[in-house]
Amino acid sequence: MAFSERSTSPLLSVHNLSIDYLTGKQTPAHAVADVSFSLAAGEVLGLVGESGCGKTTLALALLRLLPAAGRIVGGEVNFQGRDILGLSEAEMAAVRWKDISMIFQGAMNALNPVRTVGDQIAEAIRLHSNGQQNGNLDKRVTELLDLVGIAASRKEQYPHQYSGGMRQRAMIAMALACDPQIVIADEPTTALDVMIQAQILELLASLQERLGLAVIFVTHDLGIVAEICDSVLVMYGGVVAEYGDVDTIYNSPQHPYTQELLKAFPDLTRPGEKLTSIPGYPPRLDNLPPGCRFAPRCPTAFDRCHGEQPRVYELRDGHRASCFLVET
Repeated sequence: MAFSERSTSPLLSVHNLSIDYLTGKQTPAHAVADVSFSLAAGEVLGLVGESGCGKTTLALALLRLLPAAGRIVGGEVNFQGRDILGLSEAEMAAVRWKDISMIFQGAMNALNPVRTVGDQIAEAIRLHSNGQQNGNLDKRVTELLDLVGIAASRKEQYPHQYSGGMRQRAMIAMALACDPQIVIADEPTTALDVMIQAQILELLASLQERLGLAVIFVTHDLGIVAEICDSVLVMYGGVVAEYGDVDTIYNSPQHPYTQELLKAFPDLTRPGEKLTSIPGYPPRLDNLPPGCRFAPRCPTAFDRCHGEQPRVYELRDGHRASCFLVET
């Protein structure tokens, strides 16, 4: 399975995006700090890292859907040449679903249990269709359900009448309802069994190729990233650890965190190789270490790492890493 070839033209550019959470304490939690990346039309970007590294916070910020305690405190998010962080709420509402949509983590929680699945898919179309007639609306819902492999006869059913895999397919149909250019998939296979996960990934690959979508795929599964992504953004403790094309990240990782993550992932070509684990825990975002955020767990850390946060160094061909070891 492989996603289609991407365009080289930038569609989304994120520059030094920083996000805090108000915690009731004097010091906020610095959930995301100075994250930068770009997304081309048709590109699939894998956003990876351990739980709590800021992946979902970053994804929600791109649609300005942060919870009440979240604050975007710096940076730019440029979509087709305009900074969407400067849009009014009404202008931003026109961007959501129509230009950038999201497949939320946990379909059962994301779907309204007291409304039919078909009605929920129709709602997004209704909001962006400028009064589309009910007949056309019903036809579009049927087309979307067919696109994701759900029979039209099931559009009048409620989420609890769907299996886990079908609910996830319904969420994908909803995300595609207004023909967006970018889809953010936030761990869309979480809590699904292995066979259903494979089906959902095959579906996403097929739809991406057919529709030419740009996709930001949020996951902790390095196997999925290797299989479906063009580029990879590795996050740790709210910052960029490493960023580059998928072949470079997997075959020539430069950040110790990326290297340790890959060692912890099974390699089918070396079945007898012992897996390793990264000792310790990710940092608390309201009590970060004074230097590099990975330094307390890093096997190659030295004195400078414990007192200074490394900048993101540009290596070659768009490959970047935030580590003093790559400094030249």
